[in-house]
Amino acid sequence: MNLGISALRYVEEVKNGSFTIEEFISKTVEQIKKHDGKLHAYLSFDDHVIEQARNLDRKIANKEKIGSCFGMPISIKDNICVKGGKTTCASKMLENFVAPYDATVVLKLKSEDVIIIGKTNLDEFAMGISTEFSAYGTSHNPWNTDYVPGGSSGGSAVSVSAFECIASLGSDTGGSVRNPASFCSVVGFKPTYGLISRYGLISYANSIEQIGPLTRTVEDTAFFLNIISGFDPNDDTTIDNKNEDYLSNIDAGVEGKKIGIIKEMVGQGTDKEVVSATNNAIKKFEELGAKIEEISLDMIDYSVASYYTITSTEAGSNLARYDNLRYGYDFPLEGYEFNSYISKARKNFGPEVTRRMILGGFVPSAGYAGKYFLKALKVKKKLTDEINEAFKKIDFLIAPTVPVLPFKIGEKIDDPVALFLLDFNTVIANLTGKPAISVPFEISNGLPIGIQLIANSMQDKPLLQAAYALQNTVKLPEVPI
Repeated sequence: MNLGISALRYVEEVKNGSFTIEEFISKTVEQIKKHDGKLHAYLSFDDHVIEQARNLDRKIANKEKIGSCFGMPISIKDNICVKGGKTTCASKMLENFVAPYDATVVLKLKSEDVIIIGKTNLDEFAMGISTEFSAYGTSHNPWNTDYVPGGSSGGSAVSVSAFECIASLGSDTGGSVRNPASFCSVVGFKPTYGLISRYGLISYANSIEQIGPLTRTVEDTAFFLNIISGFDPNDDTTIDNKNEDYLSNIDAGVEGKKIGIIKEMVGQGTDKEVVSATNNAIKKFEELGAKIEEISLDMIDYSVASYYTITSTEAGSNLARYDNLRYGYDFPLEGYEFNSYISKARKNFGPEVTRRMILGGFVPSAGYAGKYFLKALKVKKKLTDEINEAFKKIDFLIAPTVPVLPFKIGEKIDDPVALFLLDFNTVIANLTGKPAISVPFEISNGLPIGIQLIANSMQDKPLLQAAYALQNTVKLPEVPI
């Protein structure tokens, strides 16, 4: 039995009787027990998955109706609520928080009979790009366990890459799905802002974050997007996508399409191996009949500063609720006045969250809002105008997902600015609300490289078609575990 099969292939195999759901789930549990002690993709597990599998097998045997996912095992990033289980955000502050309801995306998946095998590791409150800022320990890249898997959805990417599930849901605020997808050689998709409900996602920066799938193939991403996208009355930012079928006609190709190379993203500060891979991807698109031209986006140089200013401000507001009165842990009330109590109670926040909360309190404050926060909003607006203008002439943008290869655990953790700058290629999609996808493309010195494609708002389906075309030009080795 091949645990590395795609979601679509899994459905075919179950329908054909090649294996039962229980057999596949049991093998997946064995895989987790064998490897996750080292990889640390998961923070918690559902002990009832075998029982769920047996119940679904019984339904199939009795010819009862079953959902389109046929019991496939998926993982969920631990900042998305699954009713009755812990949702910790990889923080000591929420160590014992049990979600009282299901996120909308979880409800939709459950309605199609997925089996949620567990909750995955992340940078605390999704603030980081290496999963080194989890309060419960770092996840390890399955391609080389001395290296980071990316973040903040690092555990999700590891679980898919290491065959510990078929797919996962992560969240992407500035690249947190695409970055680990690139580092772990899986597909990571950030949809148009509003295409997927955020109800049940514990907020980091509401105005730009999105839930997105991590899968083994582009067509699997389209399959899950069909399930989890669309309007949600619990989230006023969601869009009615008219029940678009993202999987249909996915092989439409890119002949005649115009693809813009963002020159600022393939230059200084980009590893030579990553530049080479990007140039190879561009050649593949040309061979497929796409037209390539170089474009420049002047505001990109200010995008990371704008991104961290805006997200820290929103994070400071969102995290204010963690005062140990509404959410928190055991800590005695006696002997403190109000402010000192909250300050002391917040000792359970890690260094990266603390850093961003302090920044988020400073930049919008009286006397500084005009200098920092309002300027960041202006950059966001100008960048959006620039990219909208570009999409009048081209269909897609192409760039490396991350400007560097995966790096060793501990190598950059003491240099927050260096880590921030690794978001350079991904934050523009979040700041402008555009869909973006990372496609596995090369393995260099045993480490994966992903290529990022960006499309205009609500062009998620053409974007998946382009990504599918690129995916089919390469055949990559399986992860060496």
